Amino acid sequence: MVDWLYSDTVKEHFVNPRNVLEDDISSFPADARGETGNIRCGDQMLMLLRIKDDVITDVRWKTYGCASAIASTSMLSEIIKGMNIADAYKIRPEDLVEKLGGLPHNKIHCSVLGDKALRTAIDDYLSKTGRAGLFKEEELTICNCLGITDKDLERAWKNGARSWEDFQAATKIGTACGSCKAKALELLREFEHIYGG
Repeated sequence: MVDWLYSDTVKEHFVNPRNVLEDDISSFPADARGETGNIRCGDQMLMLLRIKDDVITDVRWKTYGCASAIASTSMLSEIIKGMNIADAYKIRPEDLVEKLGGLPHNKIHCSVLGDKALRTAIDDYLSKTGRAGLFKEEELTICNCLGITDKDLERAWKNGARSWEDFQAATKIGTACGSCKAKALELLREFEHIYGG
């Protein structure tokens, strides 16, 4: 048998994922809905939230993704219950990776689906309650297919990404249509100038 490359926490959340949407979307009436990813690249995520007084009271999710995507979203769904939406909006993939006890380097990018779907759902809720854009920083979308922003790429740079391939490994950018490559490489040159190689 092949050795398991993941922590026991990852294995637990993969084998017994929490808060998965088992039935049709209509089985979980939600206050917010977030979708991200692209089925063409193999990963897609749906997240549904129930929110009361800006606190997440319940969550359901469904994904087409690997063990890392499933485990990280399961962990995320546990973390955000009872959390204020302003705090939940700030959760990043590296927070989930730490809680899971790490992920193999080539699987870090799989943890981005859950937090992106979460922020999309919170943005949906804010829009429905007349507060559209409340938590958004000034972000520029670089990859429209996957909703990857300049801030996502800057975080990847700060975590060691130094090439197009590194950006792809960290964020999945360019894995759908690829039309974002020129803009991403331009940012890469900017980051080299700002932060040094």
